[in-house]
Amino acid sequence: MKLGRIAVDSPDGREVRVIAAEPENNRVVDLRRAYALALQRGGATEDGARHLAAATFGDLTRGISTGDFFLEAAHRALTAADDASTPLDDATFVAAIKPPVLRDSLTFNGHIKNFFGNVMKTTPTRAVYERPGYFKGSTATLYGSGETVPYPSITEQLDYELEIGYIIGKPGRNVTPERAFDHVFGITIFNDFSLRDVQVLESPIGMGAQHSKDFAYGIGPWIVTMDEIPSIIGLTGQVRVNGEVWSDTRVEDFIWTPEETVSYVSQFDGLQPGDLIGSGTMAFGAGAELRRFLQPGDLLELELERVGVLRSPIAAQSETPSWWPTPQPFPFEEA
Repeated sequence: MKLGRIAVDSPDGREVRVIAAEPENNRVVDLRRAYALALQRGGATEDGARHLAAATFGDLTRGISTGDFFLEAAHRALTAADDASTPLDDATFVAAIKPPVLRDSLTFNGHIKNFFGNVMKTTPTRAVYERPGYFKGSTATLYGSGETVPYPSITEQLDYELEIGYIIGKPGRNVTPERAFDHVFGITIFNDFSLRDVQVLESPIGMGAQHSKDFAYGIGPWIVTMDEIPSIIGLTGQVRVNGEVWSDTRVEDFIWTPEETVSYVSQFDGLQPGDLIGSGTMAFGAGAELRRFLQPGDLLELELERVGVLRSPIAAQSETPSWWPTPQPFPFEEA
């Protein structure tokens, strides 16, 4: 099943609704509305059906946390899909999920070599090969397919990163790689947007990425449940900018496998339903590897086999900050 979120207008303003996407039928199904209809057809009162449907499909993260019940309810809702659907092209998508915690990893050999060589101007650090490191990102700047992504005025190197987003379904702590994917609900396309020139300036601080990452994350167009993914290994991807193919890539050549990546996150920490763990960028899945960057007004399309296409229009005008720091005197200058 393909699950996601769209924005709709309501008497109370903009509202986010949980949907099942059926691209093969060119439609999305409002699961809250469909479930209420299905329950009524089974004998529930209108008020009772609406109450249970709102509790079940009011929020995707909370829904995932109910385990098997959620998918069973979604399948029942689809029996009323014809009366609760919207044409795919008319749907206004938002980020497929708002994760409690967003983490992004570094696991693909090809990207690691290209990133360190082209961006950091050095060979990969030994630490990358000693543990599957990751950073945590902001959940205040999530963008779905079709939503315009800002172009910060502090950069001249706006980059994209084609990744798989592992969506956690079951809580866990200290899980083994062998059991890690028992905790994964599904996968989506994750775009870890990056400001490469800003990233170089932030790295020496030693606190991880800041504005070079947290200005935007793309998630979508929807989440595909694991029963539809025979294997993550071997999935193909493609990057297009303004319709031009910039690169083709494939899920292969790991330092750390998907199972090891998820397992490592859980060590001494807790996996939560709805958490997103980025796979790391696939080889040649970033513009820095090609020495090509996005420009204002570009249309970026990231495609992943068995998932779909995440479309990200880039703002035509740069976004300027309301304040920016002035460098302070450095007290350790050598005489």
